[in-house]
Amino acid sequence: MIKGFLITVIGLFIMITIISLFIPSKINTVKSVVIHAKENKISNEISDLLNWRNWQPVFKEEVDKIKISNPSSGKNAFAEWISNAKTSQVKIIESNKNYTKFLLKQQGQKDIENIISISPVDDSTAWQVQWQSITYLKWYPWEKFAGIFIEKMTGPGYEASLNGLKNYLENNINQAN
Repeated sequence: MIKGFLITVIGLFIMITIISLFIPSKINTVKSVVIHAKENKISNEISDLLNWRNWQPVFKEEVDKIKISNPSSGKNAFAEWISNAKTSQVKIIESNKNYTKFLLKQQGQKDIENIISISPVDDSTAWQVQWQSITYLKWYPWEKFAGIFIEKMTGPGYEASLNGLKNYLENNINQAN
């Protein structure tokens, strides 16, 4: 009876491992929003981590706990904070007027590559801002199966950030012009 149970458990583990090999190890989450503002204003908000306090929910909530590098924009600029006894960091690895590419580093987890890009919409006063997050998974079956739910777990945070950017730019910056 024990032998049959062990064979079943081992067989089930092997089957789950084989199935998990067909699940992609790269998870790409993409969210976007259309913003009616000038390109340089959008680009400035995205490329300068100091400006993230205006629209990014984590930066707004943890404003006193976030350490931002000087300079706060450009390659190697970073913002660092501690949440739930773990250190998190956003580090810009590349930036220009059309996009900002950065890594989200969280203690005990793999780095997550992020790109916030700006592209024109047919209407000359509107710009599409897209947040793309690329998560690389290990081959472990439990990590691959958890990867199925990454978009459901992280997507609302990206949407909240983009909507915060849209609201800030359309309500505050545009009124000043």
